[in-house]
Amino acid sequence: MALQESGEMYLETIFILSQKQKYVRSLDVAEYMGFSKPSVSRAVGRLKSDGYITSDSDGHLSLTQQGIEIANKIYERHTLLTQFLVHLGVDEEIATQDACKMEHDISDESFNALKKHFEAQK
Repeated sequence: MALQESGEMYLETIFILSQKQKYVRSLDVAEYMGFSKPSVSRAVGRLKSDGYITSDSDGHLSLTQQGIEIANKIYERHTLLTQFLVHLGVDEEIATQDACKMEHDISDESFNALKKHFEAQK
């Protein structure tokens, strides 16, 4: 089953937060994303049942291997697309917002071509 954009955003957020802090809770995700606790709770439940995340008895969230793979993919896209747009002269804040929209829809083929081109320009 294909993961929806919102699910990808949750996985990316958990990934980013786990790089900054030892434990990630649903509350941390809600605060980072600006979403309500009930919305995050529903999403976390779906991601757990689909095998993308786990939680321990204290409510600490962890990405499964499958969750890590998706989060890494989305985060790499976000980072590279932001850098590419900034390189083209787009304001960093706008580039970040646009990259967030683009990262979910761009095909693997197009992203890999952009990545190859961007890295060749460095």
